[in-house]
Amino acid sequence: MTRLDVEAIRTQVRALDFTRGTPAEMAIWRDDDTDSRANLAIEGMALERDEAALFDMLRDEGVPPTLATRIVLKLLDHPDADPALAITPVPITAGR
Repeated sequence: MTRLDVEAIRTQVRALDFTRGTPAEMAIWRDDDTDSRANLAIEGMALERDEAALFDMLRDEGVPPTLATRIVLKLLDHPDADPALAITPVPITAGR
């Protein structure tokens, strides 16, 4: 993945109309993220710094996991991405 401008993405996320998680939900999502990141590291697929910052920002903003997935799909310009979601795709470069 290319260098992510996490603050620019944060601005777009803050402009979305969604219900942010409660503090209790956000704590659970953070625990789940910690477990997922540990599993990725074990499999040799640890997140790069920008990727980790993106997911940290999504948790800081209280983005529910289902919306976070939709945002990532849109950032990647994935064919299954929601065309109506107001997130700008980022260019992807080879050589991860």
